[in-house]
Amino acid sequence: MLLIKNASVVNEGKTTVQDVLIKNGRIEKIAASIQSDAGYKEINAEGLYLLPGVIDDQVHFREPGLTHKASIGSEARAAVAGGVTSFMEMPNTNPPALTQELLEDKYKIAANTSVANYSFFMGVSNDNADEVLKTNAKKNDVCGIKIFMGSSTGNMLVDNYLTLNKIFGESELLIATHCEDERVAAANKEKYPNPTDASFHPLIRDENVCFESSFSAVQLAKQNNTRLHILHITTAKELQLFSNMMPLADKRITSEVCVHHLHFTADDYAKHGNLIKCNPAIKAPENKAALWEALLDDRLDIIATDHAPHTWEEKQQPYPQAPAGVPLIQHTLLLMLQYVQQGKISIEKLVEKMSHAPAVCFQIAERGYIREGYFADLVLVDLKNPYKVTKENLLYKCGWSPFDGHSFPATIKYTLVNGDIAYENGQVNDTVRGQRLRFNR
Repeated sequence: MLLIKNASVVNEGKTTVQDVLIKNGRIEKIAASIQSDAGYKEINAEGLYLLPGVIDDQVHFREPGLTHKASIGSEARAAVAGGVTSFMEMPNTNPPALTQELLEDKYKIAANTSVANYSFFMGVSNDNADEVLKTNAKKNDVCGIKIFMGSSTGNMLVDNYLTLNKIFGESELLIATHCEDERVAAANKEKYPNPTDASFHPLIRDENVCFESSFSAVQLAKQNNTRLHILHITTAKELQLFSNMMPLADKRITSEVCVHHLHFTADDYAKHGNLIKCNPAIKAPENKAALWEALLDDRLDIIATDHAPHTWEEKQQPYPQAPAGVPLIQHTLLLMLQYVQQGKISIEKLVEKMSHAPAVCFQIAERGYIREGYFADLVLVDLKNPYKVTKENLLYKCGWSPFDGHSFPATIKYTLVNGDIAYENGQVNDTVRGQRLRFNR
């Protein structure tokens, strides 16, 4: 039992000073003043902001098979240190989650090792459509179907239109897509046969690579009335595919933007090189400006990370061999709070895009809001206490970050997962275990 006193509670578009009582893993009461009973732990949150825990709808935690880069356990620790209380993880592991048995194996690993709440996407290949559609029976237990309509590892690039039509036509779950057209990328490579560094990445994987694939996904979804969610939008051109003319809960086609595409531009390759090489690529500055505008006017629905760690040694290879992906989950909330303090986005809008919207978009049961009866997934942040990123306080298994040495103007003080203190003043409580997310579908 826990009582949080005098917190500035940010929830559903407003900020008010409230007390929050937590009992049996849930929010028992929210009021201007609550008196604690004997046996309650009390946190004096005066001057601190209480946010619903961040829900990250796109991460790569690399387990099974790629655990030299990361594991579900290691990256979940980094997640709670970053205020992320729930994550949805992608299927491109080794082996990839292309069968129901392999999908359930990941849930078993998470149940034993994850300090954060979790869900896992069912993966699609060109030849497993019937297996994918068995996930319809698990629509309350699985976050969605993931289709790589572009770059991926293993047997997960889906370019067979018979497979795509079958899954778009018959899936009862949300379909999340990585949209890049490999044919357009291949044609671009012919223009740059000897790329020497990461600055070539947005030239090879340009706006047309993204738009052609996103356009195809939208057309498939409209033809089949499919619930489609397009991940990591990076270009101004793609924004014409999305609407802000209806509430999020009514949208059949939704979109996500990632923190690194809101922060970096192609100009930053000169400093960071392969460390910010990712797919889809970080692009020219005018795209970043357009993404911000669309985020604030609700054409873009969710902020996520696409957390995708690789080892330092892998990233030091020449550009063509260096893998794409960036570790981000420990600092995503801090980065967005930096933009709050710069006046780029309000803290209420940040909470909407990082907590409320993922819960609405995926129909997550009883999470994403600070409401009586909901699970107590909460984050207390200090907007006046800076936090410097160092190798010593990094929790990623890969051991590096593009923000190494950067000082954020805010600090995460506490992260609560199902009412348990999972992170407190720089320390992760490794005895805490998250829960499998459930969905109201």
